[in-house]
Amino acid sequence: MEVERHEAEAVMSAKIRRPLYEARKKIFPKRAEGRFRQFKWLVMLVTLGIYYLTPWLRWDRGPYAPDQAVLIDLAHRRFYFFFIEIWPQEFFFVAGLLVMAGFGLFLITSAVGRAWCGYTCPQTVWVDLFLVVERAIEGDRNARMKLENAPWTFNKIVKRVSKHLIWLAIAVATGGAWIFYFADAPTLAIDFVTGYAQPVAYITVAVLTATTYVFGGIMREQVCIYMCPWPRIQAAMLDESSLVVTYNDWRGEPRTRGSKKAAAAGLAVGDCVDCNACVAVCPMGIDIRDGQQLECITCALCIDACDSVMDKVGKPRGLIAYATLDEYQSNMMMATNNGATAIDPSNVRNPDGSFSDKIRHFDWRIIFRPRTLLYMGVWGAVGIGLMVALLSRDRLEVNVLHDRNPQYVLESDGSIRNGYAVRILNMIPQPRNIIVSLEGIPDATMKVNGMETDSPRAITVAVEPDQVTNLKIFLTMPGDKVAWSNEDFRFVVKDADGDETDTYKAVFFAPGVRK
Repeated sequence: MEVERHEAEAVMSAKIRRPLYEARKKIFPKRAEGRFRQFKWLVMLVTLGIYYLTPWLRWDRGPYAPDQAVLIDLAHRRFYFFFIEIWPQEFFFVAGLLVMAGFGLFLITSAVGRAWCGYTCPQTVWVDLFLVVERAIEGDRNARMKLENAPWTFNKIVKRVSKHLIWLAIAVATGGAWIFYFADAPTLAIDFVTGYAQPVAYITVAVLTATTYVFGGIMREQVCIYMCPWPRIQAAMLDESSLVVTYNDWRGEPRTRGSKKAAAAGLAVGDCVDCNACVAVCPMGIDIRDGQQLECITCALCIDACDSVMDKVGKPRGLIAYATLDEYQSNMMMATNNGATAIDPSNVRNPDGSFSDKIRHFDWRIIFRPRTLLYMGVWGAVGIGLMVALLSRDRLEVNVLHDRNPQYVLESDGSIRNGYAVRILNMIPQPRNIIVSLEGIPDATMKVNGMETDSPRAITVAVEPDQVTNLKIFLTMPGDKVAWSNEDFRFVVKDADGDETDTYKAVFFAPGVRK
């Protein structure tokens, strides 16, 4: 009994000492070469170029508006995008763009898997950039692994410090580029360097520097695995016709390092030489040969690595390739030679050793199926609607608020007076002369507080460019002309030098005196 008790205590002690979470296994991805890696370089250059350079682009809007091409002007509540200017009440344009982005993401995922994650996600782009720095200083995969396990020497300290300093510089540039979208970039850059920028600018740069450095340099794949919700959601976007990175085990298995010797011995041999090149280049540290996994971001670097190995051993490319589940199952059935239990890749090869056209050829029309067409239709409909609204929108608006207390005033001569707060929105960066007039209640006269009217029912107002002009207007109607307790009429505003007009339906209140 005593021995059993000691054994139980030992087991319990071991369980207590066991960590709750598995320790992170650091990943040292090897640099890949191939068409997908080149495409990722191109995407990285384009996306980083857009992010860092866009705030410095200029767009001439005249002397009354900022000349920064893309500007989120929070102080004046405006959003400028080249020739487009968005006011707060037009935020539905931004909402529409977000809807398009969502359905665009659904469309891309249902068609080609997690292509967003593998190529254009900011986390992926900045991790790639940080890896470029790491490889340049510490070397490729084997050199970095050796340095990681080496004792701390002067050479190791210099390399590590240099790497992290460059990472911090990139992170600072990332946060600095972000704040330039919210103010004139050249002016803010000078104020920031000289210490005259607003505290919120320094706080924003500090926060974005920390997040970029930690997420892109330190955490890397952990952000995608544990923090990002998209790996859990994207499975709902995939079906049997979605293109995903796939290991064709019907062709690769059984894998062996000594394929020639095994073949000479009469053993079944697949095309996979078990070199682990696909694992070495994976930024997520997974083995695609284990099948589809949550961690896979569909970057396709394993395809490049495998294709290069296949070229070296004289075998056809495509052991790892983009494929749909339907295509994979079809090829699997062909490879088993009409139900044979052993998978023999030779069953689907031509006499010259090349693969059958049925295996190599992919019909891209498979992408255009009901699900993707639905996403594409919604995406296109929202885009067309936004474009029509953008091209047909008015740049002159009027809003009216009736005085609430009192709703009307009975004057000494028996006439009835109503007060209105009128707001004229000149939504272009040019000054304009606007005619404000009445439509309806022909017996009413108009008076503008602090201004002389052109006539009893109209006034011309000079409005500032890209500004809101507030007017206090009083309408007076003789007491014997008031028919009911209220009458509908309209305020009409018109550009004196153009055709643009806008109206607002208002109500004239009275005590209900009949003729």
